[in-house]
Amino acid sequence: MTEYLEFARELADAAANAAMPHFRTRLEVENKEQGAYDPVTIADRAAERAMRELIRARYPEHGIVGEEEGIHHGSSPYHWVLDPVDGTRAFICGLPLWGTLIALNDGTRPVVGAMYQPFTREFYAGTPHGAWLNGEPLRTRPCASLASARVMTTAPEILRVPAQRAAWDALAADAQLVRFGADCYAYCMLAAGHIDAVVEAGLKPFDIQALMPIIEGAGGIVTSWDGGDAQQGGTVLACGDQALHAQLVERLRHAA
Repeated sequence: MTEYLEFARELADAAANAAMPHFRTRLEVENKEQGAYDPVTIADRAAERAMRELIRARYPEHGIVGEEEGIHHGSSPYHWVLDPVDGTRAFICGLPLWGTLIALNDGTRPVVGAMYQPFTREFYAGTPHGAWLNGEPLRTRPCASLASARVMTTAPEILRVPAQRAAWDALAADAQLVRFGADCYAYCMLAAGHIDAVVEAGLKPFDIQALMPIIEGAGGIVTSWDGGDAQQGGTVLACGDQALHAQLVERLRHAA
C-alpha cells in the first residue's frame, strides 16, 4: 500500500504539471456530448496522458481506466482508475473546486485513492489503513440526524430522473444546510469532517473510485442509494456517520 500510495502522489504531480499551466487562462473548451454540455480541455487530456505514461513505464502489467482515453486491459487484475480533472466546469471558471482523481483497484474494489488539488496543494489519500490530508489523519464527524446534517451535491441538474430529483428535494428540505458545486472536493470535505453527506447520480467509475478509500479510511461509508456497491457509479451516497447513512438509504432507496 505504501508503494502504491507513493506512486499515486507521483501521478498526481505529473497531472498537475500538465494541467496547471492552463488553469485560469482563456483556454479553448470543447463539448464531448451532443444535446448536453460536457466540457473537456487540453488540460484534461494532457493530465491523463502524463499519468498513463508513468503507469505503463512503472507497472506495465496493470490496466488503466481513464475518462478521456478509455480502457487499457492489463495482464494483472490491478488497474488504475483516473479522472485527470474532476470538475472541469469549475476548472474553466477559474474555481479551485476541481481535482485529479487516482484510484488503484485490486480487481475487487479500490484499495488506494487520492485526490490532488494542485492550486491549494491539498493531497487527500486513503487506504484500508486510514485517510490523510498532506500526511495528517482525517476523520469524519459524528452526525446521526438529517436535521443536523450538512449535505452537498454537485448540482440539482445531475438528478435527471424525476424520482431522483424528487427524492433529493425532499431530503434537502429536511437538512440543516445544503451546498452545491464542489464535485470531488465535496467528498474530501466529508472525509475531513466539515460536511456530513454527499448525494449524487449519474456518476461513472472514475468519478467515485478514488474517493471511496479516502472516505472509508476516514470512518465514513460510500454506497449506492439503495446501500449497494458504488464503485461503478450511478447513484452515490457518501456519509460520515453510519446512522445518518442508514437514515438516508431509507429515504433514497426507492429512487435508486
